[in-house]
Amino acid sequence: MSTSGTSQPPAVIFDLDGTLVDSEPNYYEAGRRLLARHGVPDFSWEQHSRYIGISTRETLEALRAEYGIDVPVDELLADKNELYLELVRKSTEVFPEMRAFVELLHAAGAPLAVASGSSGAAIEAALGRTGLDRYFATTVSAEEVAHGKPAPDVFLEAARRLGAAPGACVVLEDAAPGVEAAHAAGMRCVAVPYVPGAAADPAFRTAGLIFPGGQAEFSAAAAYRWVVGTEAG
Repeated sequence: MSTSGTSQPPAVIFDLDGTLVDSEPNYYEAGRRLLARHGVPDFSWEQHSRYIGISTRETLEALRAEYGIDVPVDELLADKNELYLELVRKSTEVFPEMRAFVELLHAAGAPLAVASGSSGAAIEAALGRTGLDRYFATTVSAEEVAHGKPAPDVFLEAARRLGAAPGACVVLEDAAPGVEAAHAAGMRCVAVPYVPGAAADPAFRTAGLIFPGGQAEFSAAAAYRWVVGTEAG
């Protein structure tokens, strides 16, 4: 590991769902309720897990096609967001070590952003419910860019808003599409797989630092040392 000798850490861009907060149970429940309304019973967690890391719109487009749902995707999106927001406002959990990591970076003066496949309203609700909004003045939703992950658009837009060069940014991600997006953006990546078994996915090989055991293995101190002590490129 090389050391940069710089006094301020680089810009750090966090994925939200499954990385900062454990929102997947809420997304699953919102999707399950939505599909049940449209005649699709018994939508399982295993089925839901295929779409972890994919934007809500793209997930609904795929599910709409798979189950032959004759409702416009915009209507499905609005309904799912409503269901999700109801759930997230009641309960959203931050991963403890990830909160500690954010606090370390904030104290060191690192520019911070959230770049997520969720809607802007969902990002705002999750950050507000957990108190993380005090650390993240910059957020980017997949709604605000042309393409969701694995395209690099949300990360590049976050870097632009932070005033940082892509190569000077570090991304925190939990899913293969997000790791791919970070790589495509030319950014370093710390990968913390939401589903530990997913660490075998070839996409994770592009991450500069990976915690194969997921959040149970993630260490704020270790991640901080890597972020501030590794030169870009």
